[in-house]
Amino acid sequence: MNIWLAVALTAVGCYAVKLLGLLVPAGVLERPLVQRLAALLPVALLAALTAQQTFAEGQALVLDAKAAGLAAAGVAFLLRAPFLLIIGAAVVVTAGVRALG
Repeated sequence: MNIWLAVALTAVGCYAVKLLGLLVPAGVLERPLVQRLAALLPVALLAALTAQQTFAEGQALVLDAKAAGLAAAGVAFLLRAPFLLIIGAAVVVTAGVRALG
């Protein structure tokens, strides 16, 4: 029963957030500050999610193979490698560190 209550509350909450988005006046959405924030918010959220998934395990901070793979992807990105090469570098380094340790 608790699971269905959580599902129902989540559905209502999602609908309410969607409705609030539709009720925002167009003048507010056309402001330059709002447009800049809307452009930067997905990047910030993706960076936070990546950091959380890479460096956290429960309540602990960990530096393991995922961190090495992320570092390799960062180096490949700085060298302006193509996207598939960046992903490949991260995968190879992560697999290599896991195989060694």
